[in-house]
Amino acid sequence: MATGHKITTTPAAHHIEITLDGEKLAVSDRPVLLDETGLPTRYYLPREDVRMELLSPTDRHTTCPFKGQASYWSVQADGKVHDDLVWSYETPIPQAAEIAGLLCFYDERVELTVNGARPS
Repeated sequence: MATGHKITTTPAAHHIEITLDGEKLAVSDRPVLLDETGLPTRYYLPREDVRMELLSPTDRHTTCPFKGQASYWSVQADGKVHDDLVWSYETPIPQAAEIAGLLCFYDERVELTVNGARPS
């Protein structure tokens, strides 16, 4: 890991709702929060709490030295396709094992509420 770079994962009991174009994509009371140096908190959700029928896997993959290889999904909402909106680390490196298989949305591209409020 780079000097000073850190990730932490924290299971939380926050109520998370994710909406896009008026369509509810996910509701969860069991997110795992991932905090990474220099980045906003990300909310990783169990697949059971995500409307998987709205997601389609894409060919995109990226590699993060602090988490591993990510796979991506597009979302169809209100008749529109939103490319590569969701990602998951199916088999992350050991330091990020707590997020294995969980899904994360680009907060800046969806309407995210945490306990009824938008995160600051």
